[in-house]
Amino acid sequence: MDIGVLTVPLGAESLDDVAAYLDSIGVDAVELGVGGWPGEDHVDREAHLADESARDALLDSLDEHDLRISALATHNNPLHPDEERAAAADRELREAIELADLLGVDTVTCFSGLPAGAPGDSTPNWITAPWPSEHADAHEYQWDEVAIPYWQELAKHADHHGVDVAIEMHPNMLVYEPTGMLALREATNERIGANFDPSHLYWQGIDVTEAIRFLGDHDAIHHFHAKDTKVYDAKARVKGVLDTTSYTDEPERSWLFRSIGYGHDEGHWKDVVSTLRMVGYEGALSIEHEDSLTSSREGLEKAVDVLDRAVFETKPGDAYWAE
Repeated sequence: MDIGVLTVPLGAESLDDVAAYLDSIGVDAVELGVGGWPGEDHVDREAHLADESARDALLDSLDEHDLRISALATHNNPLHPDEERAAAADRELREAIELADLLGVDTVTCFSGLPAGAPGDSTPNWITAPWPSEHADAHEYQWDEVAIPYWQELAKHADHHGVDVAIEMHPNMLVYEPTGMLALREATNERIGANFDPSHLYWQGIDVTEAIRFLGDHDAIHHFHAKDTKVYDAKARVKGVLDTTSYTDEPERSWLFRSIGYGHDEGHWKDVVSTLRMVGYEGALSIEHEDSLTSSREGLEKAVDVLDRAVFETKPGDAYWAE
């Protein structure tokens, strides 16, 4: 497995400087934002689509520092009830897939999106319970009339370009946990899979290694975000984990995104890496830094330090003792 980094937290620096820095701390791969919430500080999607020399320069710059691109990232809401917003997100995602093809990158990371609860509504609606029954009806509408038709067409586009689409299971999106991820994959094609980000699963009470096995059994993990979460039980016991407190009001939150090793110990991350290997995933562990208690560089360096001791650098040997 490679240790990777989503470069968004370093967006104020040039890609050449970021590549040199990441190479110096032992990073092997980068995930580059090309639109949506990740932005496009390091890769102008439209410019690189139109200019082969720009694509060549990008790849040459990364090659100089022995870095590969694990994925292009464009996290947005292509199912948004506002038609203009949905169209912009759809264009970003389709163009990211096209650019990945041109760059020889096999994965694009994104969100599933979230529709409104009924035709004519103006706000996306995250349904978390089937009662009162209008919520169950809304959930059925979101899946059957909006999400599945959209993603069936998007999956065909991805397959045409030979690119996997890795969806991050994220609350406030239609796909936010593994069974929903598998349902969308089964309704589309094998190009649709997970950008497995454990940080959103921890606070939901999902067992991360069991979830890896569940999706891995269906070869449904296309990419992996190395990101931790700490649940603060004193707060969670009072208000639960559906916490709308600002992320910057850290003492009052029931959970926070943390750097690798600060939510779960090194032994847990070794178990995560081992389980990924068991299910056949040998791609990047792309560090997504969103720990508000430390700086981007320090958070990245601490994460690399833990993962460097967790990843395997060689392929499994023969089990001579079992023969």
